[in-house]
Amino acid sequence: MSTGRIAVRYATPILELAVEKNVLDNVKADMESFISVCEENKDFSLMLKSPIIPHLKKAEILKKIFSGKVNDLTLQTFELLTRKSRENLLEAIAEEFLHLYNIKKGLAEVSVTTSIELDTDMRKAFEKLAKEISGKEPLLTEKVDPEIVGGYILRLGDRQLDDSVSGQLKELKLKFSKK
Repeated sequence: MSTGRIAVRYATPILELAVEKNVLDNVKADMESFISVCEENKDFSLMLKSPIIPHLKKAEILKKIFSGKVNDLTLQTFELLTRKSRENLLEAIAEEFLHLYNIKKGLAEVSVTTSIELDTDMRKAFEKLAKEISGKEPLLTEKVDPEIVGGYILRLGDRQLDDSVSGQLKELKLKFSKK
């Protein structure tokens, strides 16, 4: 089974249980914190994925790091996943949890790539465009890629609007190659 499907299988009941126990926002903050620890400390992330380190040792490490700092439900989730030998998927499960959280709250995950950093007016314009397209409140993440030369690439879920200079040049190249 693929990592994505497994992550959905675990993230969904975590979300439902968090809603039931009225700790959804706390668990969301915990998952964001966990992901940031994984991103900032690659050794930690590699330790979770290592087949050499015993599962009990990983459970102890997780408990020492997060005990008292996260909600009890989050800590119980970490313990359960290490018992089930799924700690290598913790990061994917946390990311899927955040994705499901956004869906539940009616938020659209939107990514915009530009060749320069966005100013406030441009950011508001992209948020407005994303809201018009998706009908949901956008969660905008920005990326700067000088290789697109100019314009933008807007991604909303599985949709992509490529209005970049490099995209238009590729389109022209494709048209000329057909003739």
